[in-house]
Amino acid sequence: MPGVAGRSGRKPKPAAKKQLAGNPGKRALNKDEPDFGAVINIDPPEWLIGPGRDLWEHLAPLLCAERILQATDIQNLEAYCTAYGRFRDGQADITENGITVMGAQGGVVKNPAATIINEALKQMATYGAMLGLDPSSRQRLQGPKKPGAGNPFAQLLGQR
Repeated sequence: MPGVAGRSGRKPKPAAKKQLAGNPGKRALNKDEPDFGAVINIDPPEWLIGPGRDLWEHLAPLLCAERILQATDIQNLEAYCTAYGRFRDGQADITENGITVMGAQGGVVKNPAATIINEALKQMATYGAMLGLDPSSRQRLQGPKKPGAGNPFAQLLGQR
């Protein structure tokens, strides 16, 4: 509902991310924010096969290394990889059968795989944003500060 307090506008950044960024807004941080525990290593689900499983095996270690993946985010990664698998299957079908196919009445119709691809891409955009996998979502994520990423003039003044 538009205009409802706390529901409109940009999604709030987690308190841990604000702390890592040095709390640039200087507002009070939510000390009671739940922490569901960072996932350090996770195997793909047994049912995930093909390109979706390959993507999981590529992405999961990257997300775990950056401490982005928490226990409550696993289903988002599952949904993302599943949608990617459907996207790849749809692309294979269009490559094999073309963008148009013969319909039940004998006329030429759009290949149903095109609809599957479109829906999978929308799902990938949604779940990928939740995981910080697209450039704009990645900008909102803040990882730990890199060594030496402080004030460049502090070294000149003999400070750290």
